[in-house]
Amino acid sequence: MSNTPFRVGFLPLVDAALPILACEFGFAEEEGIDLTLVRDMSWATVNDRLLYGHSDAAHLLAPLAIATTLGLGRPAMPLSVPFVLGLNGNAVTVRGDLAARITTVGRPSDVAAIGLRLAGAAREARDAGKPLRLGVVHRYSSHNYMLRYWLIGSGIDPDRDVEIVTVAPPFAADALAEGEVDGICVGEPWNSVAVDRGAGVIVAVTSQIWLRGVEKVLAMRTERMVEHIETTHGLLRALYRAGQAFVDPARGDEIARVLARPEYLDGSADLIRHAISDRIVFARGSDAVHVPDFMFQHREAANFPWISQAAWLYAQMCLARHVTPDDAAYQTAQRVFRPDVYRAALRPLGVPLPGASSKLEGGIIDGLGVGTTQGRLILGADRFFDARSFDPEALDAYLAGFGDG
Repeated sequence: MSNTPFRVGFLPLVDAALPILACEFGFAEEEGIDLTLVRDMSWATVNDRLLYGHSDAAHLLAPLAIATTLGLGRPAMPLSVPFVLGLNGNAVTVRGDLAARITTVGRPSDVAAIGLRLAGAAREARDAGKPLRLGVVHRYSSHNYMLRYWLIGSGIDPDRDVEIVTVAPPFAADALAEGEVDGICVGEPWNSVAVDRGAGVIVAVTSQIWLRGVEKVLAMRTERMVEHIETTHGLLRALYRAGQAFVDPARGDEIARVLARPEYLDGSADLIRHAISDRIVFARGSDAVHVPDFMFQHREAANFPWISQAAWLYAQMCLARHVTPDDAAYQTAQRVFRPDVYRAALRPLGVPLPGASSKLEGGIIDGLGVGTTQGRLILGADRFFDARSFDPEALDAYLAGFGDG
């Protein structure tokens, strides 16, 4: 009996690692899946390929899966997220002279203090008629919402004090080098590429803004997922085993070499190795700095699609005025994340499975043991830089806490 063909679209980013490793390390094949990976250069193309049936699943921006389901900017198409491919892993990189004004170049500093200094620079540039231009990878991206969240918390109006534009990840370092933007918020390895070229300096990583912030996901058309649920389950098991391999320190060099290949990231294995080992070079000529949990691909149920994560993203869409708060839409957004499918797929592996499907985001200060349907699970801190928390049962109160946004 032949294996089931299955195509997954992806962008050349380190957080596409799990589908790539599921293919390269044979985990998909062991689940009876003939996995083909399709490389694209923009999130719009990855999403189009998924919606038009040219791929069966996609490495996708978590908020884009929600936006597509809600019909933002195009006819609605229900998507499902049965697996999170990673948490964190992005950074904010700005031109060198701006970095020198707002941070200690070459090492991480307090992002709240950096944000306050950035606010001063942003107001100065705005008043001079040349507002700072910041590049994000898509309108409906965690990069955009995380950046906006940090700006708002720093006293910067993201719609009036700065200009936010879209730049596809593979071109973000180029845009910064050419002076088309003053800063970028992008995933690895593109921040490190900008630093390596001397085009920019990393001033913040998104794990400093929201520790355990949801990032890329595996997205599928809901109808296709339901019709091919056994294949979906097999793919999730393969991805889970790829996650186990990803966090194995002994395989770091091997994984970096695989990801660096031309058909995948087509980049420097050394820069990729820094990202997967949480060792980040913040400025050219500086030593690599260990940033705990810079990328979070597997431990502590990192791959579990918490409904509360989808709810937080919807809240950010409201704050950005991408949607008007609506109870029906809020429920639809939360249903995009499918912890039920995750549990059904991984139960045979005997791995720890959270008993709840939602939680208070930002509410864990230290390690917390949580109820499970099997196994034992301790979740680490998931704090926001401004000490807020998000209760998915209290959306209106949360939004009210931002005033006019």
